[in-house]
Amino acid sequence: MILGCAAPSPDEVNIGRVAALRMGCGHKVPAWTVMRNCASGMQAIDSAIAQIRAGRSNLVLAGGVDALSRAPLLFSDAMVHWLASWYAAKSTGQRAALLVKFRPQHLAPIIGLMKGLTDPIVGLLMGQTAENLAFRFGITRAEMDACAAESHRRVLAAQRAGHFAREIVPLYDPSGKLYAADDGVRGDSTPENLAKLKPFFDRKYGNVTAGNSSQVTDGGTWLVIASERAVEKHKLVPRGRIVDSQWAGLDPAQMGMGPVHAATPILQRHGLALNDLDAWEINEAFAAQVIACQRAWESDEYCRTELGLPGALGAIDPAKLNADGGAIALGHPVGASGARIALHVLETLERTGGKRGMAAICIGGGLGGAMMVERVTQ
Repeated sequence: MILGCAAPSPDEVNIGRVAALRMGCGHKVPAWTVMRNCASGMQAIDSAIAQIRAGRSNLVLAGGVDALSRAPLLFSDAMVHWLASWYAAKSTGQRAALLVKFRPQHLAPIIGLMKGLTDPIVGLLMGQTAENLAFRFGITRAEMDACAAESHRRVLAAQRAGHFAREIVPLYDPSGKLYAADDGVRGDSTPENLAKLKPFFDRKYGNVTAGNSSQVTDGGTWLVIASERAVEKHKLVPRGRIVDSQWAGLDPAQMGMGPVHAATPILQRHGLALNDLDAWEINEAFAAQVIACQRAWESDEYCRTELGLPGALGAIDPAKLNADGGAIALGHPVGASGARIALHVLETLERTGGKRGMAAICIGGGLGGAMMVERVTQ
């Protein structure tokens, strides 16, 4: 068992092993946790593939999880240093001296999630990197809000049509409350209503708001990855095949372009154009980021200078991209999203009769990940 997680609880650091034991997999089943920020769940799948190819495993339960509602509040550095001195003090006089130095502001909490979403190399929040892309590609506030509203519209339509029926497992919380479906989607998230929200990351000049960004949420995704031998032994019915995967690195301040840099090499290796694929899932970290990826592929300059191509790759058919909405409406439980989009692109192929699809994701720290999935027909 391999589980991706970006923010495990302190009492569940190797949450993959904890989950395996709680699920009854037994003491002899190895289980561990991987972390690649937003693509942790996709990394778990890739690690499962590596295990199988190396002959170390035949059947792997791989996925991702995060409960961002449980992200901790932290002490400031000043409070940590003060407490360290307090516990090291050996006399009443030393502690009395420390009491004089104590300041109420030492107790001001640090939001762990905000620190986790701030790049330590460039010092920018992830939303600020989205502002960078909006400026670079001339993306307007109206375009961001329209993209966000469309995400909500598509999720609502998909829920009504039952497109998530096989993918979503209803959950009960400890009090017995039922969560039958993702509950972040809002019917009132129209362009007009979204336009009323104030910018969050750059309050003076920015356009990225809570409404055109992915939601902070909880979630988890599991997939069974099997070798041909395991399929035969356990009489499994495969639904899809991971054809190829790619990881890419780029400027952390432009991290939202990760899907472009990861998916393009896969297309090149297989001699495919953007619309030769039947479905695309690009994780909606921010509306500006998804729009920027599309504009990069449409740009002769970007494709030549950043990707080493002779010219633009073109435009993805809008009907093929995030057909059932994305993280702006569904939420982005960081460790789970990479696995979720890999699963959902397969769901979309099965529903539409398509053959191949791509799941791609931007990753904090200046990385990108992509997986090409092929539907298996019996």
